[in-house]
Amino acid sequence: MRLLHVIRGTDPETGGPIEALIRISEVLMRDGHEVEVVSLEEAEDARRRNFPFPITGLGEGVGRYHYNARLKPWLRERANNFDAVVLHGLWNYSSMGAWRALRRHATPYFIFTHGMMDPWFRERYPLKHLAKQMFWLLGEGLVLRDANAVLFTCEEERLRSRNAFWGFDYRERVALLGTADPRGDAEMEKAAFSEAYPQLHGRKFLLFLSRIHPKKGCDLLVEAFGALAKELPDHLDLVMAGPDALGWIPELEKTAKTLGMAHRIHWVGMLKGALKWGALRSAEALILPSHQENFGIVVAEAMACSTPVLISNKVNIWREVEASEAGLAENDDAEGTRSLIRRFCALGAEERARMKTSARAGFLKYFDIENTAQEFARAIGFSE
Repeated sequence: MRLLHVIRGTDPETGGPIEALIRISEVLMRDGHEVEVVSLEEAEDARRRNFPFPITGLGEGVGRYHYNARLKPWLRERANNFDAVVLHGLWNYSSMGAWRALRRHATPYFIFTHGMMDPWFRERYPLKHLAKQMFWLLGEGLVLRDANAVLFTCEEERLRSRNAFWGFDYRERVALLGTADPRGDAEMEKAAFSEAYPQLHGRKFLLFLSRIHPKKGCDLLVEAFGALAKELPDHLDLVMAGPDALGWIPELEKTAKTLGMAHRIHWVGMLKGALKWGALRSAEALILPSHQENFGIVVAEAMACSTPVLISNKVNIWREVEASEAGLAENDDAEGTRSLIRRFCALGAEERARMKTSARAGFLKYFDIENTAQEFARAIGFSE
């Protein structure tokens, strides 16, 4: 069967949606399905991606909404070539343009909202939410109403998305995301990371691996690490890994310096390939105190590496993490973030060893792409 994904952009630095699309597609293609992607990015940018499926870039479009008049006719001309279309995300023209092309078409379409209906956005940006409500009534809600199903990446996302906007009903379906089991040589990857960052040689560390962004709770983490300076083991550092599109790091570094912990917080930029896996395998734990995290692919990746995870209860897979005893979850505030670090540091050697074993078992149970891709295939009618 043939599947088309419609997405705003395919830059890996944008985070989870494209990563999930890649991993699902790898399994579906291995099982004999065909996958293509159309995006609202420049054709040259699309061609540069080293992905296992073809990408058609139709151009960035106009304005922040990325309106692109080419999308609707492109889809109408080719929709019959596909057995299903999956849209990714809201609040940009990729979803609305696809709806305009497919709403009266025989080819079914589905949409992943990717956490974009989470109530955190309403609470953080109330005026912007009012504007979104109007836009919902004018069109965005119709995209969900007419979809064969609205796909949520976990049960928590489905529940949190309810009643985010009023005006249209839609069909809900949970299709768990996941990630591939890492196949690299663990010792070689750890050695590569150690060689790249010799300042961490002989040091243990907690790892933050995500975008440096206010939504991710980076300020909470730096402040909590500094506040616990007298309680932390002398050999425990904090590694902050991820792209800084907002230029926020200098301010966070200033905070760390004020707290007297700048020498124990390491800013290593975005990690890829062996360096990323080496960091995940080397860390004592992954820590992610996000205010809103739809799924958190990196959490599943850490668990695959038998690395415990310390997360806020706004990371939507926190229930699965707690159920598998793969880590700890707390509120996304200063006290909650301090509690994550304090509770983990208080664990004995045997308890940490059990948590590492449980993390791996939890990954296999909930997040192994071999299983979740099949769930996704069933959700869109590609499997019985």
